[in-house]
Amino acid sequence: MPCPFVGSMNQAFVRNYGGALMKQYGNFCPIISRGFRSLGVDETKCPFIQNNPIISDAPKEMTEDIKEAPAYKYENFFNDQINAKKKDYSYRVFRKVSRLAADGAYPQALEGAENRRVTVWCANDYLGASRHPVVKDAAISAIKSYGTGAGGTRNIAGNSQMTEKLEYELAKLHKKPAALIFSSCFVANDATLSTLAKILPGCIVYSDAGNHASMIQGIRNSRAQKHIFRHNDPSHLKELLAASPEGVPKLVVFETVHSMSGAICPLEEMCNIAHEYGALTFVDEVHAVGLYGKHGAGIGEERGIEDHIDIVSGTLGKAFGNVGGYIAGSSLLIDTVRSLAPGFIFTTALPPPVLAGSLAAIRLLASEEGRSLRAKHQAIVRYLKLSLLIAGLPQLPSVSHIVPVPITGADKVALVAESLMRRGHYVQAINYPTVARGEERLRFAPGPYHTTEMIDSLITALIESFHENNISFNEFMKNGACRECSMEYKVDIGYQEPLKYPKIAA
Repeated sequence: MPCPFVGSMNQAFVRNYGGALMKQYGNFCPIISRGFRSLGVDETKCPFIQNNPIISDAPKEMTEDIKEAPAYKYENFFNDQINAKKKDYSYRVFRKVSRLAADGAYPQALEGAENRRVTVWCANDYLGASRHPVVKDAAISAIKSYGTGAGGTRNIAGNSQMTEKLEYELAKLHKKPAALIFSSCFVANDATLSTLAKILPGCIVYSDAGNHASMIQGIRNSRAQKHIFRHNDPSHLKELLAASPEGVPKLVVFETVHSMSGAICPLEEMCNIAHEYGALTFVDEVHAVGLYGKHGAGIGEERGIEDHIDIVSGTLGKAFGNVGGYIAGSSLLIDTVRSLAPGFIFTTALPPPVLAGSLAAIRLLASEEGRSLRAKHQAIVRYLKLSLLIAGLPQLPSVSHIVPVPITGADKVALVAESLMRRGHYVQAINYPTVARGEERLRFAPGPYHTTEMIDSLITALIESFHENNISFNEFMKNGACRECSMEYKVDIGYQEPLKYPKIAA
């Protein structure tokens, strides 16, 4: 007679685990629990089980106790990974820095457990929008009315009116029919590119060699065929496109303002070449939105060629002072991404204070006050560049608001950053994988609330930090880096007082 209990189970399960099951749970069996164990009877010899062909035919090893395999030494592996990062100085240490928002305190921050005041030079809150009273008040009001969270995805928790207002405002800013908001611009780039390049039949992607990791990941995730053209090189792009098959969907992907070098792409030429060969342009304006153009729409607006960009991506987390990312383009394209991109569909919506704060910031920077902030911003950037030049300190050529100071070696750049922090100036050392090994740098992003006195103090601290760490000023002058960029400074920067810095020995 077969066991009525085992017989009711899945046969494959009983074949593999019946013996072990009865050893572990035999006391629940009405036969075994009535004294079989007290007689020293092996539970697997239960007469009901023995009469069950599933068990009797099972291999012996299937009815024995399951032995645990030795576990992989996960913690040892993780320890080795971290030690390798520390050895090559690419291990990141997050500084405890709390940026202040009050008038008279910004752009300072409280650093460390002692809450020591330092001046922040590397935040991407380029125009101080995060601390503007209009933006703060909008966020606070939204919290009081709608709370702090979105409650889930837009599909499940509902699509708030503020979300639709913000998307409408972004579409209007970029002169596009529609826009779509994401939780970050990393997600916006990844989700959009991976979705479009995957669904367009036979799509080929042409990617700038200097593209941000978010775009690179989106292209990889699509598994589409790709070609990489030299950074900001239209002729190489044309060469690659000319060799492409006709009638095949193509995406040309690049940035306007490069985040680490400050270079600005030849936007019109690259868009024209892409369209000549039937490609769509995907242009990342993350480090340009809010900062360029009459209304802060970016390089496309500044140069009057917004219509050349098919898909523009931007961020709410830099010049707009909040968090989140977005794309803008045609209504059908946006609806396609909205309907098919997992990075959008399965992500919690932006919360009410972020939506309200972002909307207020976009309107602020599109106004006359925004234009005034941009003018002050550009003036203080020119002052820093000229100050570095006069002091004989190295800087990479940059025509944008980003000011990179090269310091070769991850160990060296970290030492200079630490020296600056001790002198009251916070700037993060940039090393691999953000930049290639051997291209380490400090990346300065001065804003309209930095003063000339702050810059004078920074330059003095930089000079002292270079000397303290035995870093030569003149190696960069010899290779022509500073000579190449010096032409930019033959302009009136609007300051009457002469700049005075310690004379550097040859």
